[in-house]
Amino acid sequence: MPPRVREALSDTENRENLVEVVLDIGRLPEARLSDRELTLGNREVSRSDLDYVVQRVGEFGGDNRAGIERTLHRISAIRNRRGEVVGLTCRVGRAVFGTIDIIRDLIDSDHSILLLGRPGVGKTTLLREAARVLAEKKRVVIVDTSNEIAGDGDIPHPAIGRARRMQVPTPELQHEIMIEAVENHTPQVVVIDEIGREEEAQAARTIAERGVQLIGTAHGNQLDNLMMNPTLSDLVGGIASVTLSDEEARRRGTQKSVLERRAPPTFDMVVEIMDRGSLAVHTNVAEAVDALLRDRALDVEVRHRGEDGAISVAQQSFEPGEALQRATSRDDSRGGKRRQSTRNRNESAAPTPRPVAVEEPGTPPSQDEPSAVRPRRLYPYGVSQNRLLSAAQSLNVPVEIATEVRQADVLVTLRSYYRKRPPVVADAERAGTPVYVLRSNTSAQMENALVDLFGLRNQIDPFELALREAREAIAKIQRGANGVELSPQNANIRREQHELARAANILSRSRGKEPNRRVRLYANNGVG
Repeated sequence: MPPRVREALSDTENRENLVEVVLDIGRLPEARLSDRELTLGNREVSRSDLDYVVQRVGEFGGDNRAGIERTLHRISAIRNRRGEVVGLTCRVGRAVFGTIDIIRDLIDSDHSILLLGRPGVGKTTLLREAARVLAEKKRVVIVDTSNEIAGDGDIPHPAIGRARRMQVPTPELQHEIMIEAVENHTPQVVVIDEIGREEEAQAARTIAERGVQLIGTAHGNQLDNLMMNPTLSDLVGGIASVTLSDEEARRRGTQKSVLERRAPPTFDMVVEIMDRGSLAVHTNVAEAVDALLRDRALDVEVRHRGEDGAISVAQQSFEPGEALQRATSRDDSRGGKRRQSTRNRNESAAPTPRPVAVEEPGTPPSQDEPSAVRPRRLYPYGVSQNRLLSAAQSLNVPVEIATEVRQADVLVTLRSYYRKRPPVVADAERAGTPVYVLRSNTSAQMENALVDLFGLRNQIDPFELALREAREAIAKIQRGANGVELSPQNANIRREQHELARAANILSRSRGKEPNRRVRLYANNGVG
């Protein structure tokens, strides 16, 4: 600080409650304490005062933040059009030990945890302490974008204990450093501060799918704020508009267009930090999101640390947040969409089969009839007949190859053919013949289609089908293919596919958004 500001701070009572010092050119310097704000002297801040500070702190990065080496303090700059510093926010960084005791049981549970709260409420302090505690028994890597967790300089602050820290050159590269941390340093826990971009949310999902525990923070007061944030909603499963059939809409008692959780959440638990001594815990994010989408009361575990340090835990019921109510009213005005979800926690934890067909313009045949009674007559267009019959034989289902499309129960084709809209596909649709569209001409794709056609989802393990497809793709790459993309699967199945690829020394990445998120395999030669 400039000498006159430092002297004024020295005379301030309760300096231990100092949160930050604000220096804006042409204004009086301010000190912001946890309980009040006050001015420091009666002389306005000059450019020389700002230069005095800038010359004594670290280099400002792409996020206009700097630090002081071997400390946790953060200095943020405000610039004018010419890039000159015209204001500084000097945040006091403190390593507060023992703050993690209020959620110690959650941290030790191996679940991925997302911390929410307004700026300055203590998210980073809690995150730093969690990293230190976990590093006592696990391999912890911190992705430190602004050097706020482990301080400025190459030597991390002792407050992170045995955890390792990876610095980020620019904020735009945070998602790449997150992936690099997992691929290069084999962590059991990855700690991330301020997830704020879509790429970072996707990187977090990829990390979670690989079985790595995530501890992260994001700006937002409540879970429903996060759900309504299109950039970050994927962290809690994402929200998608779903059109139901007439029969299903009648069964549910809803309109045909509803909002549902799109996928299992990246983070298993969400902790809303209300203040430094109180927080609300959603121990089951999937159930919490579903409850909010249905506009139901939300059961939350509220924890509070008393003045004597004792921690109390109570279950409370809250109505949906104001942000969600506003979104609901907007949807109602556009067509009366009701927020609903049919998924529960068991469904999100267990593998959820997804249709193989990328595009299904027709309706699959009825699955009520036993497969032994009536064989399915398939008309393959651009699809290998021998491979299709082999897939039917492996599933022990009766399939006949139709010589004309008008004789077929189902037309089976590839996506590349369907997009060209050939006459045979157009004729089938006009005749009301269902069309199954496969992503690729592989046995695994055909087996998945036959499982849907014959209603075998409850009889055949979807894990086995997905792993069979992965093994087939690995064999293709070992025979010389550069890359193979697998069918969309849920997070649990994708994790197993990643494990198979790793065991075979094949590179793998998850791509796309739910519900079409899938694994792509690459030859381990730098391609991809």
